Amino acid sequence: MSTEEHPTPDPAPAGTAPRSLAEALRTRDDTSLSTLLRTRPDLITPVPTDLTQLATRAGTRASVVRALERLDRFALQTAEALAVAPEPATQDELLGLMAGDDEDPAVTAAFPRALEALREQALVWGPDDRLRLVRTARELLAPSPQHPSPTGLGPTVAEATAGMSPGRIQEIVATAGLPTTHDSVSAVGSLTDLFTDRVRMSALLDTSPTESLQVLSRLVWGPPYGQVTADPARHLRWLMDRGLLLPTAPGTVVLPREVALHLRAGRAHRVTEPVPPPVEPAATHRPQVVDSAAAGQAYTALATVEELLKDWHEGGPSVLRAGGLSVRDLKRTAVALDVSEPVAAFWVELAYAAGLLASDGEADEQYAATPGYDEWLELPAAERWTRLADAWLTATRTAGLVGGRDTKERTLSALGPGLDRSAAPEVRLRVLTLLAGLPEGASATPDSLLPRLHWERPPRGSQPPADDLRTRLARWALSEAELLGVTGRGALSAQGRALLGLPPAAPQTAEPPSGPGDKLPAHKHHRPAAEAPPSPAPHPRSPAEHAAAAAQAARLLAPLLPEPLDHVLLQADLTAVAPGPLKRPLADTLGVLADVESKGGATVYRFTPGSVRRALDAGRSASDLHAFLTAHSRTPVPQPLAYLIDDVARRHGHLRIGAASAYVRCDDDALLSEILADKRSQGLRLRRLAPTVLAAQADPGTLLEGLRSMGFAPAAESAEGDVLITRAHARRTPPRTAPEPVPDGPPIPDATLLGAAIRAIRAGDLASTTPRKPTPADGPGNGELPRTSSAETLATMQAAVLTGEAVWIGYVNAEGSASQRVIAPIRVEGGFVTAYDHTADEVRTYPLHRVTGVAELADDQA
Repeated sequence: MSTEEHPTPDPAPAGTAPRSLAEALRTRDDTSLSTLLRTRPDLITPVPTDLTQLATRAGTRASVVRALERLDRFALQTAEALAVAPEPATQDELLGLMAGDDEDPAVTAAFPRALEALREQALVWGPDDRLRLVRTARELLAPSPQHPSPTGLGPTVAEATAGMSPGRIQEIVATAGLPTTHDSVSAVGSLTDLFTDRVRMSALLDTSPTESLQVLSRLVWGPPYGQVTADPARHLRWLMDRGLLLPTAPGTVVLPREVALHLRAGRAHRVTEPVPPPVEPAATHRPQVVDSAAAGQAYTALATVEELLKDWHEGGPSVLRAGGLSVRDLKRTAVALDVSEPVAAFWVELAYAAGLLASDGEADEQYAATPGYDEWLELPAAERWTRLADAWLTATRTAGLVGGRDTKERTLSALGPGLDRSAAPEVRLRVLTLLAGLPEGASATPDSLLPRLHWERPPRGSQPPADDLRTRLARWALSEAELLGVTGRGALSAQGRALLGLPPAAPQTAEPPSGPGDKLPAHKHHRPAAEAPPSPAPHPRSPAEHAAAAAQAARLLAPLLPEPLDHVLLQADLTAVAPGPLKRPLADTLGVLADVESKGGATVYRFTPGSVRRALDAGRSASDLHAFLTAHSRTPVPQPLAYLIDDVARRHGHLRIGAASAYVRCDDDALLSEILADKRSQGLRLRRLAPTVLAAQADPGTLLEGLRSMGFAPAAESAEGDVLITRAHARRTPPRTAPEPVPDGPPIPDATLLGAAIRAIRAGDLASTTPRKPTPADGPGNGELPRTSSAETLATMQAAVLTGEAVWIGYVNAEGSASQRVIAPIRVEGGFVTAYDHTADEVRTYPLHRVTGVAELADDQA
């Protein structure tokens, strides 16, 4: 907004209408200013020096665009209607544009709320009989050839005829049946009066050809522009001769705004939406079913994150040069987790957001678990889940974008840059809150939620709603909440509700159907259209409130999670069945001794020679493995499994491999001869050094893998001849913190900051608007900092000390920032003045050399 709208005026006399937004803000109380600064926090960053600067900042393009984007559809439609109304407009004129000639009762009932919302956010100012839209908002919303109005209306008659010759205007007036005038201004006014008179306008249209009315009907709801030839048809000429279509450029005509409004019965919008569309329940389930389903998914989420980081235990995939995970590594991770690639990207991003996963920062950079992962593993299962759910709720990184393209057509990769979307936490919270507004156990489909979200935050520009970012975020929020266990069967769970800090759902009076396809009767669960569902608090929760909500969610979830088991069921086909989650020591040991064959309600492990050898390589003996299985099996150890362990243990370590480059040592020279005779050993390039020693040109690791692929069970040995025990090396990054969410603009100020800011703004406004006596230095630049000589400044200060009067000074601080202040000098000595500063509401000391000038206050303000 230009400074012309906000000059520094004297305060408006009591009972008079404000002449600017700054004057309108001066009439507000502290509560109203606090609401403005809370809803538009960008206005307080940094704190304005006075109300004039606050008004100027509230009119800047960036701030106005941000405020308009946060309006609901009806409030935005009200602002759009005011942009096409005369300026200033009365409240009745604006209501007429919204409700139309038939005075829609729903619009009439909702209109005061919308107008109050616009006033509250300083987008509209002035009394009810002189409403004005902030100039920048009018420029953004008013129709123009380059930027059509969302209302579909065109320019007014006065705007469309601005470049027309006076003679042509008089011809149009005469053809329309009006008396000619002496000037174009009165002629345009006469034509405007005709088009806004319902009776006379109807009479004029009754005489029009049918084809002319058809042309008007095609233009009435926009776009209002049409093309004509140099020799228009008769029905078009009839419209143009009477000003019902006015030329804007060669070959282009426009439907004047007043004509369109008559044809629309006074409505600015084709469809006015005064109330939010209700969120219709799709199905309902018993609350116990919902909570159990969500708890089962929560347990799966914990197991998946553990499996992911266990898969990356010894060092995960390499970090791309541009950052992130390669497509190949994401596919490999998806296969390891047995999920699709988008779901694998979600789990990877969730672990990263929770601070469990990061890059190690080494020269050959890899992803690995953080030390925080080990701390997380020690927590109870329910608390581990709340950590994940909290990280998901507040994270701005959006896994759904993985695989897409950025503005430079580069592929977006998991864990890479460019995935932050500031609106993601807000959309997730709003989606879950709308689910919380449904009856307990009721679920909603995206097709039911999205219209409500679009009403609360209309999609910007001409982008289709399906492609809108908030639409995609809402769909991702629903699917991710189900994956994580915040919802169950599409309904918000009790632990999910507690995590949001919402009160428990009210018990139902009737038992709802439990089938997944059962529909709810609309009359039982339909929320009244004007009633908004419960919404989250407008201010951020304090750490204490956040911790209390997480603890309550953990308490509700804990009884629903399965208890870890300390046993498995061994079967004769060399498998073991874990009928539920296993305790961590048992799961870790069994994960080394056997391979996971299938997962689900029960996990099936399969014992193979390779898995048994892996356990022996880790330092276990055959007797240790027999004792372990006997202690943790509810069934006897099958004979085939016992034979497998003994057979692998008997052959394990018979061959010894060390580093020469590498060698093979064995007491059985016949076995070495068998290896040399095997064609599969040719790649190892073995040769006999002694009857019991073979040398190889391969390294020990390659030699080990080669002999194992040939069916042997070699063991690595140290330089001293001792068997090397190989255990998985747990790779960890240095201490890492979870990534900080990218805020969606300045944070919402708390009550303490708001109170201090309002006091500072009002004090600065007092200093800038206090009347003062003129000084010789005053001139055309009146309103700027006072300018007086050092001698005059010192003399005025000393006189003020004697009389006890307040003075107005200009002051430049050490950083070079200039300000105006009203002070009451107490003492002047040593080049400093000590005074009570009315602006800061405290006693301060100022160096005299930084005072630009001083002026006495007017007699009625002294």
